[in-house]
Amino acid sequence: MKNLLSLIGAGLIGGLIVVGATQLVNRNVNVAPKTNLAKFTSDNVVSGAVDLSYAAAAASPTVVYIEAAESKESAQKRAQEAYDNDPFAQFFGGFGFRMPQKKGTGSGVIISKDGYIVTNNHVVDFADNVNVTLSDNRKFVAKVVGTDPRYDVAVIKISASDLPAIQKGNSDNLKIGEWALAIGFPYDIGTTVTAGIISATHKKINGGNSRENRNVMDDFIQTDAVVNPGNSGGALVDAQGRLIGINTAIQTRTGSYEGYSFAIPVNIMSKVADDIIKNGGSSSNTLSKPQANSSGRPKLGISMVQDQYFEDVAKEKDLNVASGVIVDEVQDGSAAQYAGILPNDVIVKIDGKAINSTVELRSIVAQSNIGDVLKVTVFRNGKVKEIQVSLKS
Repeated sequence: MKNLLSLIGAGLIGGLIVVGATQLVNRNVNVAPKTNLAKFTSDNVVSGAVDLSYAAAAASPTVVYIEAAESKESAQKRAQEAYDNDPFAQFFGGFGFRMPQKKGTGSGVIISKDGYIVTNNHVVDFADNVNVTLSDNRKFVAKVVGTDPRYDVAVIKISASDLPAIQKGNSDNLKIGEWALAIGFPYDIGTTVTAGIISATHKKINGGNSRENRNVMDDFIQTDAVVNPGNSGGALVDAQGRLIGINTAIQTRTGSYEGYSFAIPVNIMSKVADDIIKNGGSSSNTLSKPQANSSGRPKLGISMVQDQYFEDVAKEKDLNVASGVIVDEVQDGSAAQYAGILPNDVIVKIDGKAINSTVELRSIVAQSNIGDVLKVTVFRNGKVKEIQVSLKS
């Protein structure tokens, strides 16, 4: 049976298997016991094995349990819309549809001492009511500050101060084979820590064939740390307890973990979350929760030849280049067009960093700001050319 991508949180999206949406609400969240923290040093390596207890103790207090629920009014509205769009039901004089309220649980990570928490968009996108339980069992009602469905990132906020905010690492520096821990609240069994290694970076995963899924981010960290329904929005941390990603999806045929999990890199998450906090607005009524405006994201304004076709297209067009990203089309009025990038240019570097895939290029743009100037090195007609591109929305 073919493996299917499963978001590990709430809702049914684009025909994919999506699990964890109807996890029973946990009424007694078990939290990790307090542990005295010690600096991570070579002493953490015992008999050839790395002691990851410091990382777990440092990061666990920053991971929260999220309960999300749709209101009765929203469920009734969905039912009415479904009835209005079903001529068959109307023909037979039905009295409308009844739909159960959507409910789900997930995880989140505290990113600031004053109450900002990052999670996945799919954990809260259906919710009118969001509740958060901290590691010390304090409970808060959260408001949705904003969401960005493209990156599956959401920011919520609670009214609290002096919270344990997680320390961030650098996802650009990750190495294949280094240790990683996944921390979250799978299956409503309380705080759970699992360990594995980084098995891939800049991973593109097949999330389905719908237009919505083609537009989602395709730059993930892949690990073999066990991740299950309820882990969505939780922390992926390194051996020092620093945040390197937000756990988001698993590859599965059963709806549960089967060996591969995927996380949004912290560098991308941080940029998106910062933009949401700055521009997403806030709302005390999550029925009108704001979405980050896609026009507020930086864009280069090109379409690219897919990586698997690079060699064939390069040969067909006699481009005489071994690696890079081939520009297929340049959008009218885009940053690329104004800068002078042309179709069939091969982008080989950005700001001096070699570009070997479309994922790497998108990652650099995603971590940039509107107005940033990128030095794009292209191979054109047998010559190398440097082009200054000022990113636009």
